[in-house]
Amino acid sequence: MNSEETAPDRRQLALVFDAPKRGKPPKHWADLSVDDRVQAVQTMGMPKFRAQQLSRHYFEHLNNDPQEWTDLPGALRDELAEQLFPRLLDPVRRLSTDKGMTQKTLWRLHDGALVESVLMRYPKRTTMCVSSQAGCGMACPFCATGKGGLQRNMSAAEIVEQVVDGARALRAGEIPGGAGRVNNIVFMGMGEPLANYKAVVDAVRTIVTPEPNGLGISARGVTVSTVGLVPAIRKLTEEGLPVTLALSLHAPDDELRDTLVPVNNRWNVAEAVDAAYEYSQVTKRRVSIEYALMRDINDQAHRADLLADVLRRKGSGARGYGWVHVNLIPLNEVPGSEFTRSRTEDMAEFVRRLESRGLAATMRDTRGDEIDAACGQLAATES
Repeated sequence: MNSEETAPDRRQLALVFDAPKRGKPPKHWADLSVDDRVQAVQTMGMPKFRAQQLSRHYFEHLNNDPQEWTDLPGALRDELAEQLFPRLLDPVRRLSTDKGMTQKTLWRLHDGALVESVLMRYPKRTTMCVSSQAGCGMACPFCATGKGGLQRNMSAAEIVEQVVDGARALRAGEIPGGAGRVNNIVFMGMGEPLANYKAVVDAVRTIVTPEPNGLGISARGVTVSTVGLVPAIRKLTEEGLPVTLALSLHAPDDELRDTLVPVNNRWNVAEAVDAAYEYSQVTKRRVSIEYALMRDINDQAHRADLLADVLRRKGSGARGYGWVHVNLIPLNEVPGSEFTRSRTEDMAEFVRRLESRGLAATMRDTRGDEIDAACGQLAATES
């Protein structure tokens, strides 16, 4: 690394894997398995059939307020609201842009923690970007969420509730374009999903379970991102959930990635890429390599060539390099940060070099710069 490529000096953030112990959110219907839901209603003195009735209200009708479930006795509705359908998320602010097609919501959790979700409607699909932790402990210096540290893990139901909120708004026609459905879920909001492994996997199972016992979204429409927690990637490989894995690489060499993605000091580039490749082979799902382009930090032409070399070490043969797709991201800048978005010509050259080496690469469509759409930016402005 020559002098003009050297990253600026910056405060070293702490890398945190274990979330601080805080009061757990109240248990919610979306935290329970199908069998546990049956047991829950029976414990409350209700017949078994009520379990599916409640699931229809929540997952199929997208109604999370038992007071509106008029096919149930009033007294029962009160008890259900308290014991099985507590309020988990309270909207603090909702901001929209792209003519209303992008909507970001800042949520306050039961203990005051703040998280964010983003709904993005495109001509042929609608994507929900959800948070899995309040804050993040991965300490990536260019990320707004990381600067705030890790507050706590979110529950499975708190994750699912973000999706339900977006799905409800779409079904009600509140987003321009008429009534619609959520097609894609990306775990790319606040937090490192695989550091909150059980809750994230439980939430994914609920998201992909067919109605009325889940939201019925295809597993192929779900993407789980990670900065490279190799043991958790290997564990996810064996879950039988054919979701897309997104590896947030951001640098192809250990020297640079050690500073940009500190978890690289635990599991390096080669180990992370190996685990991602194995995931693709077992699940038959193409892995996405996430790479945020930062001006004069990781966007040099030689790093595009090095990234191609790193990824081409895997997957030669009849399928070529079809196991992987590189998703290049124009950096969503954080005010006051030394990290800035790459020049347009440098981004174009980065794509060209990857494609010339036989790799599939695209530049992500940027949405919502004017509403602090980068994860953690909105929460950071809320006192």
